[in-house]
Amino acid sequence: MSDRLVQYSANRGIARIALDSPRNRNALSAALVEQLTHALTEAGADDTVRAVELTHTGPVFCAGADLTETSQGGIKAGTARVVTLLRDIVALPKPVVGSIDGHVRAGGLGLVGACDIALAGPASTFAFSEVRLGLAPAMISLTTLPRMDPRAASRYYLTGETFEATTAARIGLITEAVDDIDAGTLAVLDALRACSPQGLRETKPLLTAGILDAFEAKAEALAEQSARLFATDEAAEGMSAFLAKRPPSWAAD
Repeated sequence: MSDRLVQYSANRGIARIALDSPRNRNALSAALVEQLTHALTEAGADDTVRAVELTHTGPVFCAGADLTETSQGGIKAGTARVVTLLRDIVALPKPVVGSIDGHVRAGGLGLVGACDIALAGPASTFAFSEVRLGLAPAMISLTTLPRMDPRAASRYYLTGETFEATTAARIGLITEAVDDIDAGTLAVLDALRACSPQGLRETKPLLTAGILDAFEAKAEALAEQSARLFATDEAAEGMSAFLAKRPPSWAAD
């Protein structure tokens, strides 16, 4: 199907969900979020599935928000969709393993943080690029701040610098940087296959309770912050500059 943006398959106890919209760098469009949510629901309801692999096609894992949609309005609905998606991943009653070998930007890092285990291969790069667009990593702070070293979070949130998988592992954003993403992912998935479904189901909430508490306390306000920033003139300039591949007006020489 030409409108299929997410692949889904299940084999030997693992549901494989792949973002499959390389045309727009797997950006979190309304359609992709809807299909990803449906795939997560399907995996959660399947008693034969004990864990989920979240991966991607193409050279980009996820570029974050679909800026073409945000420029067309519907900002509040879009931020609400992303918050709900992140919470769905965290709250899924089965472990989610991120298998990444591509670029990750902005909201895509929120997906990485929502995964219980995240592996990244040598083609991976990461950047909290919001600050360079006149935005802030507000919503994705719910899933990334609990993972990261505070000093590292300050640096990469505030500078928007690009960093590699080895740095992402060192600062806690991902679990491990691996030389071979297929072999590394298979090793983790086989380890999960050896575990009791009940044991996995009962153990995951021990790890995610604090993150879910933060969603309850802060998600609405952070989504409102994101929507407010997207509607500003400064963010409009930042997104226009990004789409036109030019420096924004505030960038110093």
